Amino acid sequence: MKATRKRLPGWRREALRATLWFVPAVLIVIAVVVFIITFSLDVGAYNHHFQLPFWLNVGNANAGRDILIAIAAAIITTVGVVFSITILALTLASQQMGPRMMRNFVRDRGNQVTLGVFVATFVYSVLALGSISSYPHPNFTPHLCVAVSEVLLLVDVVVLIYFINHIASSIQLPEVIASIARDLEIAIESEYPALEDRRPLTAREEVGRQQSPDDLLTVIQQRGGAVLAAKSGYLQFVGYAKLTKIAQLLDATIRLDFRPGHFIVAGYPIAKVFPQGAAQQVERALGKAHITGPHRTLMQDPLFAIDQLVEIAIRALSPAVNDTFTALTCLDWLSAGLSQISKRELSVNVFRDEEGRIRLIGAGWSYERIVNRAHDKIRQAAVGMPAVLIRLLDNISVVAISTVSSSQRDVLVRQAQMVMKNAEESVRDENDLADVRIRFDRAYASLRPHGDDYGGVTR
Repeated sequence: MKATRKRLPGWRREALRATLWFVPAVLIVIAVVVFIITFSLDVGAYNHHFQLPFWLNVGNANAGRDILIAIAAAIITTVGVVFSITILALTLASQQMGPRMMRNFVRDRGNQVTLGVFVATFVYSVLALGSISSYPHPNFTPHLCVAVSEVLLLVDVVVLIYFINHIASSIQLPEVIASIARDLEIAIESEYPALEDRRPLTAREEVGRQQSPDDLLTVIQQRGGAVLAAKSGYLQFVGYAKLTKIAQLLDATIRLDFRPGHFIVAGYPIAKVFPQGAAQQVERALGKAHITGPHRTLMQDPLFAIDQLVEIAIRALSPAVNDTFTALTCLDWLSAGLSQISKRELSVNVFRDEEGRIRLIGAGWSYERIVNRAHDKIRQAAVGMPAVLIRLLDNISVVAISTVSSSQRDVLVRQAQMVMKNAEESVRDENDLADVRIRFDRAYASLRPHGDDYGGVTR
């Protein structure tokens, strides 16, 4: 049975997730609803419509008021102190792991729920406190509301212990790196279909498939009309399905020059459309189908996670940090991601209508560029570091097992050759250099199909 592909959330859901207000706001609404229900029950019990259990009795109104004041004051103080210290710790940690650490903290669902539970308890306690004096009879005490506030206080203690443990774990480098790698895995499964998932074409689509994307690209380049960007920012989301339908209605073909993750500038050409007469309508559609923002996201941009791992690795290799083991950990997870990508279909940037006619040609990534993004900067930062160069070659051997074509192996061979050249130029100790050569020979053998000679390295 075919496994279900993982999916990333839509851009609206992702925008809500990247905030600290949405989950707390939902929990506050729930707290208000719970207060209305419990207060109504208290009023019913006071009017002798039914009787509350004896163990819910908290005494007179003054005793209930003192309890609620203590709970509200303790909760709001705890929230302020704990989150202030947490943000300080994250700021210090982000100096080693990069500024994206703060964004991961904001996106973390556990952190959002923790803040929401504390704030919801505070709101509930304040509402319950106000209800003591709001009822006409001076002897009225909302026993159930006070009891619920006490239960929420106990819940807050449990959540606080969880939060401290969660933060202590989440700022550890191996956990941060593994979390980014999990995001990369989900993004790859979402954006790049497995080769075996390709469905057979219908007869109608086969006729449409006779169109050549290369021929269309030539026509669009020579005779197409330019489409300008509406605003500046990082491209976060492209509505490919929506653009395909619009192009079909206009009987046009659109070529996108930018993909999610690129920075676009307002007024700069970001697409071309053929025929030219459809350019203005497509420009209006792009303004709605393109979502831009101040930063990159994983939506339609798996390379963002690769860049995060590379950033942590090159920070670790800098003379100021000099943390080789962190860089090696990043390389291990990068090899896992590249092995997954090697089994995927990357050429999915051509979108067709129901009849198989090409309506949209997106800007995609090639396997070569992905592999280069994962290796080049780390290799350049690892000059004179045999341990890192050896791990690079070992990981190339691992990725080679998952390759499905000679073109993929050619890309990996080129990387192995550059690593070996780096070692020969920067590693001075002959024993270290011999270890690097052994790893290169192993990688070279795994990448050389049927005795073909790639050459290119001084042996």
